[in-house]
Amino acid sequence: MTVKDHSSADDRTLVRAAQRGQMAAFEELVARHRDRIYARACSMMRNETEALDLSQEAWVKGWQRLRQFQGEASFATWMTRIVINLCLDQLRRQKRLRAESIEAMDEESGGVERQMPVVTVNPTAGLERGELRQRIDRALGQLSYEHRTVLVLHEFEEMEYKEIARTMGCSIGTVMSRLFYARRKLAALLADLKQAD
Repeated sequence: MTVKDHSSADDRTLVRAAQRGQMAAFEELVARHRDRIYARACSMMRNETEALDLSQEAWVKGWQRLRQFQGEASFATWMTRIVINLCLDQLRRQKRLRAESIEAMDEESGGVERQMPVVTVNPTAGLERGELRQRIDRALGQLSYEHRTVLVLHEFEEMEYKEIARTMGCSIGTVMSRLFYARRKLAALLADLKQAD
């Protein structure tokens, strides 16, 4: 039996072959879309190790649920939704743990603010492209996970309000509100960049 070359097949053909159990077809799909899935996980988690773990988990889930894929959206979009949902679940768990940790710290030490590191900023540093990206990444990291997630899904994933609402389990009005406040806070966090121009 020869191994079929899947490199020239389109995604739909590969999905059908993979749904019939051809692992090589699924491996070709992974090779085509793994960078996008990993990038989406990175943009949401802001941590490469977690993003790698979650993107691998997404591929496992994709394989396990492949028979449920109906082809209403592209395979890449379907996989992106899987990784986004995994990231949202992880962010919710982290938020819960952080809240519990802060409460415990507050009770033990008499105030969270005493435990926070002092952050200093060098205002004379030049803002090369890499530095600018780091500033934007840090600013995104300062947004709440709800605001950051809405912003990432809308601006980078180009999802519509309705899709975001369904993905996050909230109303369209909540999505619009979060997006408004996320943009406003991000603009405030990056305001000094505009003044430096």
